[in-house]
Amino acid sequence: MGRIGKRTLDIPKGVEIKVIDGVVEVKGPKGTLKQAYDHAIKVEVKDGKVTTNYSGKDPQRLAMQGLYNSLLLNMINGVTKGFEKKLEMVGVGYRVAKQGKNLNLSIGFSHPVLIEAPAGIEFQVEGQNKITVQGVDRQLVGEVAAKIRRVREVEPYKGKGIKYAGEHVRKKAGKAAKAAGGAA
Repeated sequence: MGRIGKRTLDIPKGVEIKVIDGVVEVKGPKGTLKQAYDHAIKVEVKDGKVTTNYSGKDPQRLAMQGLYNSLLLNMINGVTKGFEKKLEMVGVGYRVAKQGKNLNLSIGFSHPVLIEAPAGIEFQVEGQNKITVQGVDRQLVGEVAAKIRRVREVEPYKGKGIKYAGEHVRKKAGKAAKAAGGAA
């Protein structure tokens, strides 16, 4: 049996949680999030605490209890603190500029790439090669950051492309390095 699903979550000040017809709504200072859940799992809000309960023995539903507990925790953290992902652009001439709410990427293509900000997402640009994706929904922040990264993934020979901040890219030896290493 998992322990994550049995975890009791504290509701911080300024956060309001409502459970209505299989949907949990979390309101906080940074915004509002909604999440549907399985009716077999009970979400209870009492005395400033939230719990998820499942009384059956089905292992899949027990796992779902843990999932919904973690989703609730992410929702509470999102509406209070928010989430962010940082990206870096590595390469000669690779630049990013903010155009209103959107991003304009110059990354070696014959045309600039425009990334539109979905509702609830904000972009911050530091210098010409650092991007920060911010928002209250953890899944959406990660999805948008992954979409930006996919525009020009880091290639393993020179390390050029868009990567997450702190991500280590293992570089491969090129043909010349292999030939020199094999001749010795």
